[in-house]
Amino acid sequence: MSRMRDNVERWMVHEGSSFEEIKNPENSFQILVKHAGQYGIPVDIFEPKSQEGILVIGAKVVMKNSQISRYLGFNDNEKNKFEQKVTDFCNSIQAINKVITEDGKQKVSVYVVLDDKEISINNSFDAMDKVSEMHETSRFY
Repeated sequence: MSRMRDNVERWMVHEGSSFEEIKNPENSFQILVKHAGQYGIPVDIFEPKSQEGILVIGAKVVMKNSQISRYLGFNDNEKNKFEQKVTDFCNSIQAINKVITEDGKQKVSVYVVLDDKEISINNSFDAMDKVSEMHETSRFY
């Protein structure tokens, strides 16, 4: 087991966060925190095998049904405007994002990437809070 994984698990236990291990062959380890940030959304924390020493904290935020209907009715220009608003917000919280379709739902995937110099308990929980802020997607309409 990696030292980074040990640290992350210890931090989750210290903060009383419920989590479980996720098997993903692309990652050295992956943990799903069941209720993270101010909105209590599920958040993944992982170290990609291709980028040792990098900690990625992210979530896939599902749009509300009314938002999905509206988004699917957008023309290309309107979709681009919506996606730019999401990107602008993510840039403001220093996160990367992408609007995706998964399981028949429109989602916004948001990730904060921490390098080995930035990895700490405080930065990790700050990143979970940033990712959780995306929960309220209605701000982009």
